[in-house]
Amino acid sequence: MTTPALFRLRERFPDSEIVLLTPSKLADLWTGHPAVNRVLGIRPGEGVLSVALRLRRERFDLALLFPNSPRTGLEAWLGGVRRRVGGAWPWRNRLLTDVVPPLPGALRMRKRSPEEIRHLVGHSPSAGSPTHSESVVASPSHQLFHYLRLVGYLGANPEPVVPRLFVSPAEVEAVRAKFGFQPGSQWLGINPGAEYGPAKRWPLERFAAAAAAVHGRLGCGVAVFGGLADIGLAESLSAELATAAPTIRILAGRTSLRELLAALTLCRVVLTNDTGPMHAAASVGVPVVVPFGSTSPELTAPGIPGDSQHQLLRAGAACAPCFLRECPIDFRCMNGITVDRVVSAVTRAWN
Repeated sequence: MTTPALFRLRERFPDSEIVLLTPSKLADLWTGHPAVNRVLGIRPGEGVLSVALRLRRERFDLALLFPNSPRTGLEAWLGGVRRRVGGAWPWRNRLLTDVVPPLPGALRMRKRSPEEIRHLVGHSPSAGSPTHSESVVASPSHQLFHYLRLVGYLGANPEPVVPRLFVSPAEVEAVRAKFGFQPGSQWLGINPGAEYGPAKRWPLERFAAAAAAVHGRLGCGVAVFGGLADIGLAESLSAELATAAPTIRILAGRTSLRELLAALTLCRVVLTNDTGPMHAAASVGVPVVVPFGSTSPELTAPGIPGDSQHQLLRAGAACAPCFLRECPIDFRCMNGITVDRVVSAVTRAWN
């Protein structure tokens, strides 16, 4: 979601060296990205002082802080960066030289308490009416616009562009050979996990049923994605699909970040929860179908907000979005999204 702002920053400062500071585990996302000259990776467990010393050695002229965390402001301040620009946020504003106010009226993520959820559903005992529009109207509250507002403060064009990450043809061919994706074959990508917690996960048995139905309708293979923590989910999904969709590739826990991007490009559509691979798939140009429950597509929808190629499904639950890791009641926000709706959405995206 930062990539549109980075593109606009590059337009604004075409001759500057733009260095991205990011956790090391994400550094490879930016290989070959035209908006970034190089990447500084924050090592696992690396403290604020260590990062600040590295920044001080670089003698940066300007720090643009995308996250709202106090830590980012402290690192830039201790790192001796002369100009420090970031969004207004409690406990951090004094560490910045330039405080950018939020867009008036913009929504922010707020976790609901279990008591609030029970009150809401008490006045709406059913799961609610499904949200039939499978795309979401562009919202000024989307995280993408927060980042664009920051670069706009520096004189860059604040208009959105499509988020993009880049992968080379050689990387795609290497992944095709490694995992046996035959040239000309058609693949549905499945990403059943979500690192944040189970409240973001559409039920696994529904992923399996939807994949089987799509295979029966379109004759495609099924590629299952995820990290190391998702291997068990992937194996369970594969076992359920063994007879219904025999052409299966399990990639969960078996790809590097670059290989994940390359493998996603080989899919015609990716059915995924609201998680990192959702954004990765959209950023390499692949349509995604996403059951949204505890989170809000108005804040974190894939791609450019309002893009009709992505199908975003909600159940209309009164308590959603709650932004909790686990549902304290009956998981109606996800249980209200049926397999038939998902299969129809995948078919639309496929075409």
